Amino acid sequence: MSFVFYILAALTLAGALAAVLLKNTVHCALALTVAFAGLAFLFLQLDAQFAGFAQVLVYIGAVAILVVFAILLTRGSETPKDGVYSRNWLAGLVIAAGVFAALGWAVLQSVPGLPHETAAPQVSVLQIGNALMTRYVLPLEIVAVLLTLALIGAVIVAMHQKVEAQ
Repeated sequence: MSFVFYILAALTLAGALAAVLLKNTVHCALALTVAFAGLAFLFLQLDAQFAGFAQVLVYIGAVAILVVFAILLTRGSETPKDGVYSRNWLAGLVIAAGVFAALGWAVLQSVPGLPHETAAPQVSVLQIGNALMTRYVLPLEIVAVLLTLALIGAVIVAMHQKVEAQ
């Protein structure tokens, strides 16, 4: 494994831990975006270009930004008054460590059953992109409309809360 892999793994883990441990929801959402970016770069380093670029477009470009907008429109970016970290950070850390241990055990148990050499993929990123823009354009547009409706719903919820507060 290269030095770049370790840097990207540390960036991804730091972003994920910050998303779990920080108290301010805006900071948590931005830390989650950093974790998504780290995963995208890991995919790109492993020569999985489609998965990496899909991670950038879908998770960073759509989901993370939608989460940030929804948080800012509904709850605001109030600064926590009693510290940066949540009170339950230790419980979250223990649960995350348990899940990490279970996933690590499952991966280590599956290693002997994996083939030593894998065949090169037969489908290129260009072919996947052409399929998305021709054959699967309707599901792609439905997802875009769904994300837009979720953002509009967040705005409507925020407007009702502001009217009730006044």
